[in-house]
Amino acid sequence: MQDQAGRVQQVSISGGGVPKLPVESAWVDVLGLDGDLHNDTKHHGGPMRAVCLYSLELLQKLNLEGHPAYPGSMGENLTVAGLDWDRLVPGARLSVGNELVLEVTSYTTPCHKIAGSFSDGRFKRVSEKVHPGESRVYARVLETGEVRPGDEVRLISDG
Repeated sequence: MQDQAGRVQQVSISGGGVPKLPVESAWVDVLGLDGDLHNDTKHHGGPMRAVCLYSLELLQKLNLEGHPAYPGSMGENLTVAGLDWDRLVPGARLSVGNELVLEVTSYTTPCHKIAGSFSDGRFKRVSEKVHPGESRVYARVLETGEVRPGDEVRLISDG
């Protein structure tokens, strides 16, 4: 496996629901980002879905298709630039900044709450089943740490 690095474009949290809004930094523990809450804890959050990640490049692709999506609008905590998103599959591990280590656990299942990010309301545009390689991903926290925009994100092992 060849080492690959990108950068955190935005760190986002919310008091529940979407959009998640940008913050200057956040502490990340096994249950996710400090201050980030979920309205639906059956489908979001918990140790196996502690952090939601999405690609800046895929957001830009959505914008070119006419969708008004932006960092945090689809509930992602970390918007990341410069990674080969096809390699972020379950089992892939990432180092973020100086301490944080994440392991991708699953692809997210898109929900009607993110419909506002799509010009036609068709939130399944980011379903792994419909558009493979263009889904948000969930990750668990292997090593806790602080995250901030500009932090290096390095793919340290493939899934």
